[in-house]
Amino acid sequence: MELKYNGKNVYREGVSAEEINLFCEGYKAFLDKGKTERQCAALAEKELEALGFKRYTGEKMIPGEKYYYIYKNKVVAAIAAGRKGIEEGISLIAAHIDSPRLDLKPNPVYEDSDICMIKTHYYGGVKKYQWTTVPLMLTGVIVKGNGEKVEVSIGGRDEDPVFYISDLLPHLASSQMDRKLKDGIKGEELNVIAGTVPYISDGEEIQKPVKENILHILNEMYGIIEEDLLTAELTFVPALRARDTGFDRSMVAAYGQDDKVCAYTSMKALEDIENPEKTCICIWADKEEIGSMGVTGMQSDFLVNFLGRMAESENVSLYDVLDNSVCLSADVDAAFDPTYRQVYDQNNSARLGGGIILTKYTGARGKSGTSDAACETAARVRKIFNDNGVVWQIGELGKVDEGGGGTVAQFIANRGIDTIDCGVGVISMHAPYEVTAKSDVYMAYRGYRAFFEAE
Repeated sequence: MELKYNGKNVYREGVSAEEINLFCEGYKAFLDKGKTERQCAALAEKELEALGFKRYTGEKMIPGEKYYYIYKNKVVAAIAAGRKGIEEGISLIAAHIDSPRLDLKPNPVYEDSDICMIKTHYYGGVKKYQWTTVPLMLTGVIVKGNGEKVEVSIGGRDEDPVFYISDLLPHLASSQMDRKLKDGIKGEELNVIAGTVPYISDGEEIQKPVKENILHILNEMYGIIEEDLLTAELTFVPALRARDTGFDRSMVAAYGQDDKVCAYTSMKALEDIENPEKTCICIWADKEEIGSMGVTGMQSDFLVNFLGRMAESENVSLYDVLDNSVCLSADVDAAFDPTYRQVYDQNNSARLGGGIILTKYTGARGKSGTSDAACETAARVRKIFNDNGVVWQIGELGKVDEGGGGTVAQFIANRGIDTIDCGVGVISMHAPYEVTAKSDVYMAYRGYRAFFEAE
């Protein structure tokens, strides 16, 4: 019997590098196509339909069949109906598909000094200085005055233009360099450069001609007027492709891996299970980066309403469903970064290559804003992983008083569902370009699949 606990490395446990790399090719393709929650939901719907999932409309589910449900174009639920009734509980994995970004302000377009600019309002917890001088793409949805919906995407293809937020040249940045790092770039300085060519009209003097030209371009491309922008849902995200990282290609660098890495792996796990004992559900939620508020966030009644319809269709008690269910809150954790070791407790930090992470609690300082999973729940998941050869590790979000953060776990646990955080380690979380280890990505898939297949 081994008395000491020793962390493992996925590659040392005999897992095939070829298998890991192949899995991550699909993951990278997903990251390139799914920059926003709307795009992720559309990708999921297309793939689930292709795999034979039936659209769920509230009917009693047939054991062994698979279903999907899209809520308000931003939330996805995929279901594998189990042999047991749902009153005996469901196996739930909940991830989120929103990521930090730069949303357009309601009245975004202006001209200053012969340059057309677009004002933004950052979404989620970001280091603002990281978002300057990187290529950006514009994406989202506009609903025109007549109700027509227009999808916008500029900057994602090689032939597209990209957008850009400037920063001061070092020669003129003396005063800026005296600012505290968090104020190095201020929120009102995250203004996107959109164009410099004036609109020229014979015999007519135009005020703000560069802005006028940009409005004409947008009208030609999408048939919109400036008023349509006031109610649009548009955002700037990095125009960067997911890339292999390192001499050994062992990592993935990409935008939005928090939390699309857990979303992708959990959905793949559900797609690949067959005829499970318990009903299994994979949820992709929205709004986690701003506190899970709003109609598509996990603080809404979406989950309870959804499970309530399922319980009603089987004539069972929703309370029994909730009481007997178990959830993995599939969200990322901070992987140990040796350059900044001073903010980590090394004995309780996850490592790149150490496998999927169990995080018993998150929160800030005195565990504020966490569900703090029960030891029975943690031990249950630990046993599933050990029994199925899943390489796992324990994790914590930095030293006690360094900060902290939260996940959707608390909101699911508040519904009476046993919940524990379980996800992938990330370096440079919330940056425009984040890093994960391919081996951890693959082991997340293995771990989520083992959880779904457990009796």
